Parts: sequence; C-alpha cells; structure tokens
Amino acid sequence: MTDTAASYPTAVPVGVDPTRASIARVYDAFLNGKDNYEIDREVLRGVQKAAPEAQELATENRGFLIRACRFLASQTDLRQYLDLGSGLPTAENTHQVVQRLNPDTRVLYVDNDPVVLAHGRALLEENELTHFIAEDIFQPETLMENHYLHDFLDLEQPLALLQVGTLHHYEGERDDPARIMRKYIERIPSGSYVVISHFLDPENEHSTVARRMEEAFRHSMMGSGTFRTLPEIEALFDGLEMVTPGVVRCVDWWPDGPQLRELNQVQHCIAGGIGRKP
Repeated sequence: MTDTAASYPTAVPVGVDPTRASIARVYDAFLNGKDNYEIDREVLRGVQKAAPEAQELATENRGFLIRACRFLASQTDLRQYLDLGSGLPTAENTHQVVQRLNPDTRVLYVDNDPVVLAHGRALLEENELTHFIAEDIFQPETLMENHYLHDFLDLEQPLALLQVGTLHHYEGERDDPARIMRKYIERIPSGSYVVISHFLDPENEHSTVARRMEEAFRHSMMGSGTFRTLPEIEALFDGLEMVTPGVVRCVDWWPDGPQLRELNQVQHCIAGGIGRKP
C-alpha cells in the first residue's frame, strides 16, 4: 500500500458508513487516492490476491476516459457532457479535460454515493459550467426527468453521455445493463456520443484471471464487479455507429504512443468504446 492510500480521512462525513465498502472509495483506493477507508482498501487487497496487477483496472479505465474526452472535445462540436457515476475527484476529471480545449463546455456529473456527495461536490463544481446532481445512474427514466438536468443541459442538442467504469457494478439480470443503455440512448438527441468502459472477460487465456477478479469483487464487502464478454459489452452500444476501432481493450483505444512493454494480464480485462447516435 502506498503512503497516499494510507492517509485516509479521520473525520467521517455525514451519511458515510466507514464500515461498508463504497464503489467510489474503492476506486479511489485503486488509484492510490486518499478518500478511502480500511474497508475499501480491504477490497483492493482481496482483488490483488486474485491478480497482483489489479490496480491496472483503474488506471487503464482512467486513461481511456481522458483520451475519450480529449477525442470528443477536439474532434466533435459537442459542448455538453453528462458524466454518469462520476466518482470521487482525481487528476484529469472530465470537465478539466474538455474545458481545457473548449472553455464554454458544460459538464454535469451524476452520482448518489454519500462519500461523493460529501467530498466531491465542491471539488467538481469548480465553475459555473460544471455542476453535480444526486441521482441513481441505473434509473434512466428518473434521472432523465431531473429538472436541474433540463435546466443545465439542452436535450434538444447533441451531448456526450459517459458510463465509464459503472455498468459492471450493476447487480441484476446479466442483460439489464443493455436495457438500461437502450433507455438512455432513446432519450438523447441524434448526433450524441456514448462512452462506455467495462470489465472484460476476454474469453482467452486471460479469462481465468478475469473470473478470479470477478469472484473477489462480488464476494467482497463491495459486492459488485461483473466481467462481461466482448459481445455483451458491444450490446451496450445497440443502435449506435461505432467510432473506430470499436470496442477494444482500453489500452488499445487510441493510445498516446506505441506499446513498448508487454501487457500484463489485467490490462486484457477492461474494454471501452465510443458510439454515435445516428
């Protein structure tokens, strides 16, 4: 464990239960953040027993998010982003990436984790074009009717909808995430883009480690973390035109440079892609 990860909060914010693992805090621990508790680091250690390189799930996910946002900000005319499951602030959040290139871009973050509400709101709301609402991202009908969402974003104009590292934490029927995404896709305007990353079972020699990590996640105090196959992840983009190269390992989605080092086993186990609504 790093010194950064060890320096966890001493005061517990209202509504936060330090005896139960939180998805946002576990992700923070995976990124060597400071807004996590011992129960969250216990989840990290459990997944590391299944795969020592487990933290690569978070770092590859974050790298994909940054590159995806940079692509959308530089290669499209989008000026509004709906980031579902924002999690705790870390380096290079969505608004920082896109507003650096286009300062007039609006970014609305959505989360309902008490620790995000306690720690994240002030940090994520850095300017009048960056705001936060508390909703369940797995309830698209309710979220898309939120009055503040309609006040802040223009749903008659294309937007970017981000589900980055979120849908694998939905605990329900295995094909429910595809139904959730269909409801979102129905509600967003033509010309909008959808960004998704998801834990991957690559169905090859790395499947064993994917299933070991899944077992560790789902039987931890966090209780979620499903690794889906490539066709199952592609189904989340139903009805969209995929941006090249489609759904691929996050490390392969328009990397910043050549891959000089051999991939470790965990880097094979998270995938992402971007689709455009015709």
